[in-house]
Amino acid sequence: MRKRFGIDIDGTLTCPTTFVPFINKTLNKNITLDDITQYDLTPLMGLDEEGFWKWMDEMEPIIYKDAPLAKGARPIVQRWNNQFDLFFISARRNHLYEVTSNWFTKQEIDYNHLELIGTHNKISAVKKHHIELFFEDKHDNACDISEECGIPVILFDTPYNREPVPSNVHRVSDWLEADRKVQSILNNMSVTR
Repeated sequence: MRKRFGIDIDGTLTCPTTFVPFINKTLNKNITLDDITQYDLTPLMGLDEEGFWKWMDEMEPIIYKDAPLAKGARPIVQRWNNQFDLFFISARRNHLYEVTSNWFTKQEIDYNHLELIGTHNKISAVKKHHIELFFEDKHDNACDISEECGIPVILFDTPYNREPVPSNVHRVSDWLEADRKVQSILNNMSVTR
């Protein structure tokens, strides 16, 4: 039976710098990815919660339409699609489904399931879909999924997620390292059965 992978989109499948040029241009900032040391962007953007969501309502479709893929993601994910069931589970809100689906088509990335849950709490989606390995960039999501669901999580390293992680969360720097880590995890799973 094929393993089922759950994969986050923003900052995981897409480049973690995706939002930076839009923040800089629309808010007259001059930030880099290294300046983003926490997941909450509101302090860096100089916006309160209401201002942030107003900005997101306007900018999300534009940002997501042409979001760049993370380096090395396409060939690995396409190869995995032949071996595993790929479930993309994102905190994006559901009204962005068409933009997101069109982006996958444009990027030539195939998948088994795409779900925009509108919240960062992905535990119920992971459980509902019987995900066996998850890929994430948000630190607390990675830790919570790993601990609540008892599955390994691959955490893509960024300046905003550098806190310590439990043993079942595996930090990687890029998709090539993620691919190697997946093979190692799968080898260990088959040995322990």
